[in-house]
Amino acid sequence: MRKIDDIIVHCSATKAGQDWHAADIDAWHKDRGFRCIGYHYVVDLDGTVELGRPVSAIGAHCKQAGKNKTSIGVCYIGGLNSQGQPDDTRTAQQRQSLETLLNQLCATYHVPIHGHRDYCKYKECPCFDAHEEYKHIWRKYLNT
Repeated sequence: MRKIDDIIVHCSATKAGQDWHAADIDAWHKDRGFRCIGYHYVVDLDGTVELGRPVSAIGAHCKQAGKNKTSIGVCYIGGLNSQGQPDDTRTAQQRQSLETLLNQLCATYHVPIHGHRDYCKYKECPCFDAHEEYKHIWRKYLNT
């Protein structure tokens, strides 16, 4: 198993309400030359958590600071409002599923949670401050 030192939250940069899935992202990423989907998990509009790349495999979601090698990428569907501008478009179901998934991952790996924008300053992804919003999760596991 590879060393995990971070969980990085992303958005798919798709408009609110558009019902995309991990298979769609897989196709988009393959079109861009990736081997397969770059994220390890995708959270659909209805809260379903889909598996992407195996956690044991290096991701392709945050090349900045070499984070692909040591992080887990979690992507929620959405992130743009109806005009195509960055916006926190998480549904209630996505919020609940993200909370549950991130709790499970932090309990397993004892690492912090960040947003993609924490490593890529020219992006707003995931369109909210994941590090701050989820600090109640990662802080309880970080030093255990």
